[in-house]
Amino acid sequence: MTNTVINTQPNPSHLHDLNNFSLSNHFATLPAEFYTKLSPTPLAAPYLVGASAKVAASIGLNKDSFADPVFTSIFTGNQLVANSEPLSAVYSGHQFGVWAGQLGDGRAILLGDVADNASDHKETNPSGRIEIQLKGAGMTPYSRMGDGRAVLRSSIREFLCSEAMAGLGIPSSRALSVTGSDEYVMRETPETTAVVARLAPSFIRFGSFEHWYYNNQPEQLQTLADFVLNNYYPDLLKQPNPYQALLIEVTQRTASLMAQWQAVGFMHGVMNTDNMSILGLTLDYGPFGFMEAFDTNHICNHTDAQGRYSYRNQPQIGHWNCHALAQALLPLIGNVEDAQAGLAVYQPTYKDAIDRLLHKKFGLSFIEQQRAENGILFDQFLALMQENHADFTQSFRHLSNLTSEKSNADEALRDSFIDRQAIVEWLVQYRARLIAEKSDDTERQQRMRSVNPKYILRNYLAQIAIGKAQKKDFSEVAKLLKILENPFDEQPEHDHYADLPPDWARELEVSCSS
Repeated sequence: MTNTVINTQPNPSHLHDLNNFSLSNHFATLPAEFYTKLSPTPLAAPYLVGASAKVAASIGLNKDSFADPVFTSIFTGNQLVANSEPLSAVYSGHQFGVWAGQLGDGRAILLGDVADNASDHKETNPSGRIEIQLKGAGMTPYSRMGDGRAVLRSSIREFLCSEAMAGLGIPSSRALSVTGSDEYVMRETPETTAVVARLAPSFIRFGSFEHWYYNNQPEQLQTLADFVLNNYYPDLLKQPNPYQALLIEVTQRTASLMAQWQAVGFMHGVMNTDNMSILGLTLDYGPFGFMEAFDTNHICNHTDAQGRYSYRNQPQIGHWNCHALAQALLPLIGNVEDAQAGLAVYQPTYKDAIDRLLHKKFGLSFIEQQRAENGILFDQFLALMQENHADFTQSFRHLSNLTSEKSNADEALRDSFIDRQAIVEWLVQYRARLIAEKSDDTERQQRMRSVNPKYILRNYLAQIAIGKAQKKDFSEVAKLLKILENPFDEQPEHDHYADLPPDWARELEVSCSS
């Protein structure tokens, strides 16, 4: 099992400028009922808010093109490049556990796809293509009651978080750019509009399969499944039942993704089936959040009154969503028993993945005979974090700096906990494990710092960048992007970006309304 990640190590010889940039649209080879062809709705006087040089290089664009007004025009949707066949896809889905019927790209338009320019990406992206989609590009037939636009606030958050997740090594769609305009749309208050150009090998979702299943259209269901198998999972075609193999692969990827989210304290906020990637990517950044004061029941989306998508619920919701996918694939898989066998891989995959990640975070060797004992130690630390409202990211980073013997580094960790004696007593047990393993401090610290980030996209940091951008100062967006691209590095000149949130940040809320 391999997760599809858009690698951004480009082949420099393939870089070119906007004059010879062109697209194809492989998704458009599907039958016409899978999408509606339409062009983006232009925005008045667009301007560039931010762009990622790494992502640009992955699709063969030189970062010098950011200064060209044509770049802003293309990735706002005001100008089409050669051979582009823009379209919006139809899909359905379960939203907050309830069947919602037909949904679709209500404000997203797929411009097309381009050759994947990464030099070592053939194994993780067999299609060899990267799709470019504009979010906020105007109304589509699937907009329902919406206006098809995105606002600057949410667009900056998606742009930064897409790249922050990539920096953390978590499979995700990527963000090339965010552009803005002084045109207004109405949310809770009037807000200016923006467009995110986001990339992925595919934006096909669990809900894409649910659409054809619940509309009783088995031919279209098989057409979509065959399209996915041929383009993204060709090796599965060798299996006796490729459709069951597809379910198994997607279920494993989803379970692994949930473990990676939990390990860094990331909360998606809206884990509806229409927001779940068939490639196991983090997709559709809306009311997301990173855990700060640890609370396993934390809900990052204030629209989610029942807490369905709380931090603690994410793994089981991932499993629930895989059940929904299995139901949609059932006519192709053939029988319930084979579908259940496909789903059975979820729990062991998740448990193994989270165990391995926690061992890395705590700097302990993953030894089968020690898993249960170490698990108790991990649970005790997390319980102390919960009881003391300790900051998730800082606590693990401070832990990464400790040695096998008491030292001055202990102080920062002790100060993170109200009950200092409790953490001191826990450290006695922890150090006993380090000594039993004959852990080398320098080597272990280096390993732990490579998995316990110093920097995450805290809500208050995003809000500061948004506030400046709303005044046409985009410097903070660029600075945050640079910091978050390397979240494990010390970056001492940016130490204050790792600080705890200020008091005013307690009032920040994110919801589905953007």
